[in-house]
Amino acid sequence: MNTLTLERPQLIRRGRRLEYFTIVWNSLEALIALVSGFIAGSVALVGFGLDSLVEVTSGGALLWRLHQDDESRREWVERRALRIVGACFILLAVYVAYDSVSTLFTREAPKRSVPGILLAAVSLIVMPMLARAKRRVATSIGSAAMSADAKQTEFCTYLSAVLLGGLLLNALFGWWWADPIAGLIMVPIIGKEGTGALRGKSCCSGGVTCH
Repeated sequence: MNTLTLERPQLIRRGRRLEYFTIVWNSLEALIALVSGFIAGSVALVGFGLDSLVEVTSGGALLWRLHQDDESRREWVERRALRIVGACFILLAVYVAYDSVSTLFTREAPKRSVPGILLAAVSLIVMPMLARAKRRVATSIGSAAMSADAKQTEFCTYLSAVLLGGLLLNALFGWWWADPIAGLIMVPIIGKEGTGALRGKSCCSGGVTCH
């Protein structure tokens, strides 16, 4: 029995712990972002909060997959989970696009949101580290599913950067349009992730076996 086989149970447990952390963190992130976003009237902040809820769904789906022992069962769960997450992303993209365009037309200026700025800044630090940890586990156990989830976490980093930029421009310079523009920048990124998941390209592609 080689070293990789001996370490696999520990790696699986580490993967599960990372997903539990993902669920807890994104639940808290969603709560802060949605409350702050609705109070400030920030399209980008609300969109970020809804994306965090999608991340919770994704983390739960991957946990479900990691707990499956039967190979055929794991594949069935993964296909279903990808479609659910993909549909969530598409709905999110439509919502953010509609709300951003509406805000630009009505010229509704969002209020400054200090909690939103702090949340985006912290997320910009946490998400890359979490994505890196997930990638290590994914590589060690040869899991395309875990690798796809790591990419999704990395994708959240980009949204954090866009969100932070929009909120800072509005808070420092009063550029109210920066917030809906930040929301519109998120749309193609979210939409691409959603269509990829619906087509089954976010996971188990390239001949890699899912575990």
